[in-house]
Formats: sequence, structure tokens, C-alpha cells
Amino acid sequence: MSELQDRLVAEDAELRFAAFTLDDAWELGVRLRAAAAERELPVAIAIWLGPQRVFHAALPGASADNDGWLDRKHRVVERFGQASLLVGEAFRANGEDFDTHARLDPREYAAHGGVVPIRLEGGVVIGAVGVSGLPQQDDHDLVVEHLRAYLLERRTS
Repeated sequence: MSELQDRLVAEDAELRFAAFTLDDAWELGVRLRAAAAERELPVAIAIWLGPQRVFHAALPGASADNDGWLDRKHRVVERFGQASLLVGEAFRANGEDFDTHARLDPREYAAHGGVVPIRLEGGVVIGAVGVSGLPQQDDHDLVVEHLRAYLLERRTS
């Protein structure tokens, strides 16, 4: 495994919720949006519970293309149960190209960073959080930063 894969697997093990509700989705989404606005990031943000998009926001500079990327990255998380960046990195580490070797329509699936599963402590994926508009690693890191902070706050309150 690559160093990046090791880090992504560790993040997946760390970012686990006892429960995650519609209210959590709203609160996390609002926090992500506020942080992105403060940093003047041209991103779109989405949160899903199951197949339903329960939060969406777009900041200045984001476009409908970002929404398309969010949908394509979300489909990867739904199908593989892992962060979109981790899926793409696993293919790259094996010397493969996701668009070719996954045998999925690249117009529907994108294994690029930015969408991270919402996973319960038992390992079940119940949704996802995503950002699109930055380089893929930055999209991913922004989501992880806010998932980590939200979890830490919930555990200490």
C-alpha cells in the first residue's frame, strides 16, 4: 500500500459516528460552508444520508460542473463503501486507471478525492460528505478536517 493509502485507511477507521442524523447533516454542512466562505473557496458541498442529498451549498466560483463531480464521486462511495480518493488511490497503487479498469461509466463514476463516507462505529456506511471545486486532495482534506472536528466536539460535549 502507498503512504497515501495507509493514511486514508487510518482516516476511515478514525472517522466513525455512534449516530448521524438529519440535524447532524445540517450542522456539519453549515460549518463546512462557513469555513469555505471564510477561506473564499470556490466549492460546492453536499451531504447524503442513504441516497438522499440532505444538504447542499455552493459558494461563489463553484459551478454546476462541481455538482456533477459531487454526484460522480458520491456514486463511487456508494458502490465501494470507501472515500472516493481511497478508491482512486487503490487503483493507481495497482498500476490501474479507475476509468478503464473499474468497468464503470466514467460519466457516472469518478474516483477523485472529495467525498468521504459517513460510517457508524460498527462499520456500516449510512451516507457521505463531499466537496468539489479544489484539487482532489484539498477537497478530501477539507471534508476530513471538518468530520474530525465535528466528531471531536461531539465526543467532548
